[in-house]
Amino acid sequence: MDRDDPLETRRHFLRMLMATSGVAVTGSLLAPLVHAFGKVPRQLPPGQSVYDLRGKVLVDGKPANPGTRIKTDSLIETTSNSYVIFAVGQDAHILRENSRMQLAGKDDLADAMRLFTGKVLSVFGHRSGGQKLAIHTTTATIGIRGTGVYTESHADSSYVCTCYGLTQIASKSDPGVTEDVVSHHHDAPRYIVNNPEGGKLILPAPMKNHTDEELMLVETLVGRTPPFSAAGGYSAPRRGY
Repeated sequence: MDRDDPLETRRHFLRMLMATSGVAVTGSLLAPLVHAFGKVPRQLPPGQSVYDLRGKVLVDGKPANPGTRIKTDSLIETTSNSYVIFAVGQDAHILRENSRMQLAGKDDLADAMRLFTGKVLSVFGHRSGGQKLAIHTTTATIGIRGTGVYTESHADSSYVCTCYGLTQIASKSDPGVTEDVVSHHHDAPRYIVNNPEGGKLILPAPMKNHTDEELMLVETLVGRTPPFSAAGGYSAPRRGY
């Protein structure tokens, strides 16, 4: 763990608190646990995008602050030892340090995310009427069907954990190589690589670099709860996919 990363330090505190408490993190315990982030999480009011940020964060090329409005076509960038936790419409994200992400869409509904580099944890609201959403990384396209997803984008590989819900992962090296993932609780993390390993472009991976507490936090910002308790595991599908 990088002790110089302010977000990682807070995540570590939450993990230690859970480990020593011996209790499941239910709705009644969410507020005091995530109070470690400096505030009790609540659904963001209309017009507010940013829940928390640290370090140097740029939105559309300008330094961000707690009052910055992030739109469905914004470019969000973080530098070393920086992060931003924000919501756009019914979607919410934690963009980690050294990341660059472009949203695309209109009104309050994004229909694409391009993670040029870095790491992001995202939860997505309901799309209706055939509306679709895709995450694009250096090596993969991830079709989203109402879900929570953690994504990393590196020069020659990507990492995708479908935390819960449905995704379709496609290789950019060979778009014919796809995998449909149905996940209840981090069931099928994957690496997507540019150069085949053992003849495969999509490979099994461990669950890493994100937590259930963070998923609970970002779902709260858009008025939802994830389909599990942080210690008790999967309970039921999230409504409104």
